[in-house]
Amino acid sequence: MVATLERLRKECQDFFRRIYVGEDRVMVFGEGARDASWMLVGEAPGEKEALAGRPFVGKAGVQLDGFLQTLMLDRDTLYITNAVKFRPTRVSAAGRTVNRAPTQEEIELWQPWLKREIELVKPRLIVTLGNTALRAVTGEALSIGDTHGRMLDGRNPPVFALYHPAAVIYRRDLRDTYHQDLATLRFVLDELGVSAEQR
Repeated sequence: MVATLERLRKECQDFFRRIYVGEDRVMVFGEGARDASWMLVGEAPGEKEALAGRPFVGKAGVQLDGFLQTLMLDRDTLYITNAVKFRPTRVSAAGRTVNRAPTQEEIELWQPWLKREIELVKPRLIVTLGNTALRAVTGEALSIGDTHGRMLDGRNPPVFALYHPAAVIYRRDLRDTYHQDLATLRFVLDELGVSAEQR
């Protein structure tokens, strides 16, 4: 399994270099337990993630670690990745390079790689973080506002939708909703026997 994921990472890196020839972009692949019972899928790396070459190490990563603590789970027991494997950026009015949401074309470009990653990890549950991850995993134009905090029927493996951790940073009104959704997720994990296995 380890060698297989490492091979996928190498193939993905080769693909990345061919697609973005001459561009100053860094690929950020998934990481974590190779036999994880559940998998987190986020949107795309931010500035800190691109610098470190690792997913969820910036402000959103701090929020993510807090939510894992709420669930009494350790990050090392999970597999964490993003729908898009590089940092999408734009130039702000002030002339700064800032994050932007991935385009539909970028999501579709990376969808086959995400699918292969999921197939190799074989999680019993996928937790999507935000709209981009939700749409990339399901292949449907779903909205996190309509689906957050619940299991989506008819998926294999099952999918549980959460707001992106960064959303709580920028929208404080989501804090209570987010904690309610985490409580529901904790119940789902217990029902699947996931949290009991990994404590």
